[in-house]
Amino acid sequence: MSPLPAEPREEFLASFSVSRETEARLARYEEILLTRNQTLSLISDATADIIWTRHFLDSAQLLPLIQQPELPLVDIGTGAGFPGLVLAIMGLPQVNLIEHNMQKVAFLRALVADLDLPVTIHAMKSDAVRPFVAGTVTARALKPLNQLIGLGRRFLGPGSVCVFPKGRRAEEEMAAASAKWHMKAERFPSLTDPDSTIFRLSDVTEARQ
Repeated sequence: MSPLPAEPREEFLASFSVSRETEARLARYEEILLTRNQTLSLISDATADIIWTRHFLDSAQLLPLIQQPELPLVDIGTGAGFPGLVLAIMGLPQVNLIEHNMQKVAFLRALVADLDLPVTIHAMKSDAVRPFVAGTVTARALKPLNQLIGLGRRFLGPGSVCVFPKGRRAEEEMAAASAKWHMKAERFPSLTDPDSTIFRLSDVTEARQ
């Protein structure tokens, strides 16, 4: 007989050994997220019972791919806080969340205050944020890879990387992006979806036309 699947929270904790404080913060995040999702569309109802895997683990799996964790991280179009807020809870010290939907911004501000996290929220579109150099730029379920690189490039400096999780069209998106951008591209398997890929991009420059 095959073993029963682990509960989402157990599956997360089996993948990442975290402190009791971190687990408690994630549990509080789940509680607030479910409450606010009743009136504000933050996550799909289909994922409400699997937040610890579909959203928390899917975000936390980016942590080992961040090469300079002491430098700022920029999360473009963070929405309900994925992946940036989860990475802040996991210990990244300089997380910047960019979100222009003011209802979601209000949710993020209340959540950051409740969890007492040192997170900076930029309540505007990414192209309105004054550029600064980040160690890592990320985004989840936002735009095609080609466009993500264009949005994130404003925050890249020497040694910076983009870490972008992508779904079934990952290779198609990479082919389109490679026509416009030169870069070193590394691929990593997703812990949460066998059909997904995580790209880590470095040395990004615009291709000459």
